[in-house]
Amino acid sequence: MKQAQQFFEKYAFGVCNRLGEKLNIPTSSIRLFFIYSSFLTIGSPVLIYLALAYVMNFRKWLRRRNNSVWYY
Repeated sequence: MKQAQQFFEKYAFGVCNRLGEKLNIPTSSIRLFFIYSSFLTIGSPVLIYLALAYVMNFRKWLRRRNNSVWYY
């Protein structure tokens, strides 16, 4: 079970973990919220999840860049 959880955490963008850290809420509660709300609303929270994953990856990309936006 632990291996499956680590696999999904590694390849599922880590959105639930990040939200849990920021809001000081257990990660399992956030995952359950996304799962149950996806079933109730026919998948619209999946779009929110993907948007959050995009924003997190974009911010990570911005932090990795060595050049500043105001450099030029």
